[in-house]
Amino acid sequence: MGARGVSARRPGSGGRAGKRLEGIDLARGAALLAMMAAHVLPVFEQTGPAGAWEATWAGTVFSGRAAALFAVLAGVSLTLGRTPAARNRLGLVLRAAVIAAVGFTLGLVEVNVAVILVQYAVLFAASAAVVGLGQRALGLLAASWLLLSPIVAFAVRAPLLAAVPPLRLEHSPRWEDLLTPAALAADIAVTGFYPVLQWFGYVLVGLWIGRAQLARASVQTALLVGGTAAAALAKGAEWALLYPLGGINALLATQQARVWPLQAMLEASLAGVEQTETWWWLATAAPHSGTTLDLVHTSGVAAAAIGAFLLLARLRPLAQTRLLSPLSGAGATTLTLYTAHVAALGWSEGGGTPGLSREALLAAHIVAALAIGLFVRSNGWRGPLEALAHGASRLGALAGSRGKVPSPRPE
Repeated sequence: MGARGVSARRPGSGGRAGKRLEGIDLARGAALLAMMAAHVLPVFEQTGPAGAWEATWAGTVFSGRAAALFAVLAGVSLTLGRTPAARNRLGLVLRAAVIAAVGFTLGLVEVNVAVILVQYAVLFAASAAVVGLGQRALGLLAASWLLLSPIVAFAVRAPLLAAVPPLRLEHSPRWEDLLTPAALAADIAVTGFYPVLQWFGYVLVGLWIGRAQLARASVQTALLVGGTAAAALAKGAEWALLYPLGGINALLATQQARVWPLQAMLEASLAGVEQTETWWWLATAAPHSGTTLDLVHTSGVAAAAIGAFLLLARLRPLAQTRLLSPLSGAGATTLTLYTAHVAALGWSEGGGTPGLSREALLAAHIVAALAIGLFVRSNGWRGPLEALAHGASRLGALAGSRGKVPSPRPE
């Protein structure tokens, strides 16, 4: 989210040096708009005479998938660009610090949105340890992480929540939470809205995807087909475990099922549900459950989306380019636009847009994002927060290069 567009300059990227992978910006822009929809439109609604809760179409389509696509794209972006992150780990950490500062500040806004930026920054910083690995090693590590991290999270979640007070923030991280480091660390890692322990798997998947020759149509098609298959298999495995094998009965017998409308939440979002008492929680693929099946499903959706947008970007007629430019422009300015979106939502929820329906509010946010992104990109600029993050990354590159003997230039 913090990076400007990416270019395929590294060896093996499958494109000419300096050629932009437009599809990555398109995918990032689509993720931004989908996240806006998940923020603005209701995820659940009460229907029928009894007022039973049901998942909305927006919750079913967007919840969990948009944020996961952002995280996977973060990993992809780290493998591309003029200065590979593997050679600029200090710059990577400094960029993460900028994103974290923005996130802590944005957490001060009174808004009904779980701000992802602090966790996103931690994911960036943690990736410095693995960004130099090859594709095979990254693939094995990603598969292991998707399989094992949810088990570890389940094992440690109950004692963290049983602490007095519980090691959970119940809000987006903000500056004052630095005064309670144990709760902040536990929330970011395991008990919060975007648990980094499991979500680091998305970055690993993104790094693995980014090591492929993304400019090739065959690779793009494989991402689309393989990602779709993985997403479908994860949902199929969930159905088999919950219904023929009876896992749903064990979940409905938990204390959490008496607190939350669990049937609806399994379709749209388990955010806020403690997921303790029974190991059957690990059998779900529900959005924001952080289980292996959830991670595989959302990673598959992300891979399919990346493949689809890379294929779409191969269509180069002038009209098509003009049609897609606003979306790719927004995708190159996501840190600024996401921040502005959350701040504007806080203003709206505080009474700044009286009488405006949620659909109209979403349309206003989307139009503004596309217009701003196109304006910034058409002038060859970076967004202000992208420029700040880029400056931090450049500072790290310069600091890391001091004292090194330049390599001889080839004749």
